[in-house]
Amino acid sequence: MHRLVMVLSSQTRLRMHRKTNIGQALPRLLQLLAILLLIGAMPAFAKEHPVPLDKNVDSAKCLECHEDKSKGKAVHSAIATGCLSCHEVRVNKDITRIKLITSTPQALCLSCHTEKDAATLKGTVHPPAVRDCIKCHDPHTSDNKNQLLKPESGDKGQNLCLTCHKQGLNVPEKGSRHAALDMGCDTCHTTHKTGEPGKAEFDFHLTKSAPALCIDCHDVKDAGLQKAHHDQPFATADCTSCHDPHQSAVPKLMRQFLHPPFADKSCDTCHAPAKDGKVVLTQADVKSICVTCHSDKVEKIEKAKVPHPGAAGDCTDCHNPHASRQPGLPKTNAVDICLTCHTDQADQGKKHFLHQPAFKQGCATCHEPHGGENDHLLRAKTANALCLECHGPDSQPKKLEAEHVLTIFDGSVRLPEDYFAKNKVVVLPLKFGRGHPIEGHPVSDVLDPTDITKVHAKIDCLSCHQPHSSAQPDLLSKDQVNNLAFCSSCHKDLTRR
Repeated sequence: MHRLVMVLSSQTRLRMHRKTNIGQALPRLLQLLAILLLIGAMPAFAKEHPVPLDKNVDSAKCLECHEDKSKGKAVHSAIATGCLSCHEVRVNKDITRIKLITSTPQALCLSCHTEKDAATLKGTVHPPAVRDCIKCHDPHTSDNKNQLLKPESGDKGQNLCLTCHKQGLNVPEKGSRHAALDMGCDTCHTTHKTGEPGKAEFDFHLTKSAPALCIDCHDVKDAGLQKAHHDQPFATADCTSCHDPHQSAVPKLMRQFLHPPFADKSCDTCHAPAKDGKVVLTQADVKSICVTCHSDKVEKIEKAKVPHPGAAGDCTDCHNPHASRQPGLPKTNAVDICLTCHTDQADQGKKHFLHQPAFKQGCATCHEPHGGENDHLLRAKTANALCLECHGPDSQPKKLEAEHVLTIFDGSVRLPEDYFAKNKVVVLPLKFGRGHPIEGHPVSDVLDPTDITKVHAKIDCLSCHQPHSSAQPDLLSKDQVNNLAFCSSCHKDLTRR
């Protein structure tokens, strides 16, 4: 009976607290509602016109003052349909306001340019094109093709693309810069080109895929080029697998990460002279060549307690044998190379909130790519040990000063030296397995106080969080929202003390 009174009393206090909060918030809510109604009564995005106009004004009247909007090298075709096809005139007494006929400029553009609607396009869409057409285009007229605000060529300040992009601007002293940059970005790129995801032609909005794009300028029969490639057949190779198309810290536009035999120009380590225009290897197959230097990797693949089927094939299924944009020489990048097979995780990547290591840094941050000792090829035995390698209070990444990298998991994973600062990695204030998300809350198994050999409640990071992505912030499990309902999934009766 006494317990029932305590529960009822606690519920009553909770209701009174809610009523008090509502009572305090109600005046503010009414004030906010009044402001919203006032804003709603005003024309959206309306600008007061300096001269009063008749509500039935026509385009001819507009052009008396705005004739410049209809002349230039590139005039928007919509100008011919009249100003009122895009603009609306609102007259209230002696005040005239001009507004767009849609709520946003983007919506107006898409009313005609439906083929540019990012919501209906597959693949990578140029970010400004998703929501802000007038960041690049003048809606009326321009001296540049496609009504661009600036040309797509020239130096910083002149080139529209270099407003956001930095390619070619900061080339190291001993580096190299592609001469094609001086020809203009549109030499190689078509900004609005989109298509099948994963294809460089569409991901990078190229006019053509490599090598077709490259051999428009670089003659594959040129003796100098043939000598530079040691007379190996390169006419059908993807030039960008070895060369950066914009700039590099080293000569010849070479990629940042090079395979040592390739970097040392020891091509004969792996290649025999080409025959009939085809590549000839020094060994019977690719794996036989790789094992001569990487026997440790082959041994790990063969003896792994938890094998990785993808590592059982040829090494070049995943690795580029010459160069790459990223450490480990992945053929594409450290994420996409895994998603080729792990299509279920590719679907996870479509969610709004992504875990940085999973979809930015690379899957091998947390997983052993060649096989390992733990379930799911994790780099640690438990989920908590894995997560707390970065998020724990005892996390101690080691810095390799000379290489400008940080290492975790006893040196087996390398990260950029600014990784933790740049990605704002949260370090949890845990003590004795407690302290997240609030002080005293456990993050690991809770033992039975009457028998510490038994577990009262099994808890780890995955009890509340998803490791790859979520539709909601904080990567909470089952895409749940961070609210009382989420906590109630474990804490059934929150009225009890």
